[in-house]
Amino acid sequence: MNIVEIRELVKNYALRSTIVQAVRGVSFDIAQGDFLSVVGPSGSGKTTLLNVIGCIDTATSGSVMVGGKDVTLLSDRERTELRLHRIGFIFQSFNLIPVLDVLENVEFPLLLTKGVSRKEARDRASELVSAVGLGDHVRHRPGELSGGQRQRVAIARALVTRPDLVLADEPTANLDSATGEQILELMAGLNRDRGTTFIFSTHDPQVLGYARRVVRMRDGHLVPDA
Repeated sequence: MNIVEIRELVKNYALRSTIVQAVRGVSFDIAQGDFLSVVGPSGSGKTTLLNVIGCIDTATSGSVMVGGKDVTLLSDRERTELRLHRIGFIFQSFNLIPVLDVLENVEFPLLLTKGVSRKEARDRASELVSAVGLGDHVRHRPGELSGGQRQRVAIARALVTRPDLVLADEPTANLDSATGEQILELMAGLNRDRGTTFIFSTHDPQVLGYARRVVRMRDGHLVPDA
């Protein structure tokens, strides 16, 4: 069963008087439970591709099905609901809220979700903070954590809504190789144990050893396997 189906996706940006073609006619499918890397150099279109899949950005043309819904046809409100309930994000810059502690950062998305009580939000956040190995750091704020610890918080926050799909944009970019490997091991374990689909954008060769499938991009196009 496919969780994502992409057909002839095009994404253009206007840069002053120039049209930048970030993604050019990309088509492929992603199966439920996959652990996939989108690989390519800077400017290849991989981050733009993730942003369109994740409803952060909108397509210029083509279709993107996520969980059976064509996100290119959804209203802004419908895209927001899809992001909140079915998609988790892990950013290379972490995007944690500096004035909140670890537990508060992780539970924050649940406080925006209808039908989740404060107690359930706290319980689910506590469970994930422990699962990512930060049970002793629940009251630390992001500024008191290492880069690897902050990335663990970001992973827990991405999973707290129990999404079907997690998108990770260069998740090891700001980490040393040993910490990056720990983060990849953690995500691979969560994928295996929970069945959550992970899609990475990366140019880090270290990630390739963990991916079950690799999609390569260059200049906005898919690069066929050699």
